[in-house]
Amino acid sequence: MKDSTINKFLDGYSIEVTPNAAAKIDNFADVLPQNTRIYIAHIEGTPIEDMVKTAKKITDEGFVPMPHFPARIIENINVLSNWISQYSNEANVNEALVIAGGANKPYGDFDSSIQLIETGVFDKANFKRIHIAGHPEGNKDIDPDKSNKNVNKALLWKNEFANRTDARIAIATQFCFDSKTVIEWANEISGMGIDLPIHIGIAGPAKLQTLLRYSMECGVGASIKILQKRALDLTKLLMPYEPKAIISELAEYKENHPNFNIEQVHFFPLGGTITTAKWAKEF
Repeated sequence: MKDSTINKFLDGYSIEVTPNAAAKIDNFADVLPQNTRIYIAHIEGTPIEDMVKTAKKITDEGFVPMPHFPARIIENINVLSNWISQYSNEANVNEALVIAGGANKPYGDFDSSIQLIETGVFDKANFKRIHIAGHPEGNKDIDPDKSNKNVNKALLWKNEFANRTDARIAIATQFCFDSKTVIEWANEISGMGIDLPIHIGIAGPAKLQTLLRYSMECGVGASIKILQKRALDLTKLLMPYEPKAIISELAEYKENHPNFNIEQVHFFPLGGTITTAKWAKEF
């Protein structure tokens, strides 16, 4: 495969950090390409002050912060408005990843990303871009019967919302390891009339044990079989996983199918932000 094919596919990738991980990086300019979008994971229990501080660091160092807004840990519209106000006023944030979140039960009024979007608060605050979650392997919490019925219904609503408003919406997916699963899913939702661009989640290089743990926690189903098969090969067990295969295969498919709806790569740096950024640059 041509290097230019992979370069084009990885160009403009985004990456995710936690406040703790961000605090360990002196300056993102020493690590990431200029203007990289940096998602900020809002883990349950993280104070909003820590999130806003991280967003300000990202903005001040010349990057684009996109904090998570997990519906189930936002008690009511007043809390949502307060969060948005702090992000906007203190860190110049105007982008959000709006998700249901991993809390077992809602803290208050919100249970889904649709409910957050329907409040109109993001629009009033002039947020120019909203990303939503995508699940190439389904989501057992939303569709226990593995049908994807509810997940697809939600995507159709969000697609219709994007079409009737000026909201710039994209799908940021859970990480996967199998390109065939990703391609089939992306083409399936495209066939349903969902034309939102996809930012495909890719796990950055990491120890196999680390990836297996995160995969089980995040409910990554079919793809985990690839890791388990790798774990059975003693020659690979101690070698760090690198996402060369899935990126190469998706890049080649995109090259051969220019209208394929994957727009960008989004890295989950499970082996560390610096490690992932260095790997992406070298690859």
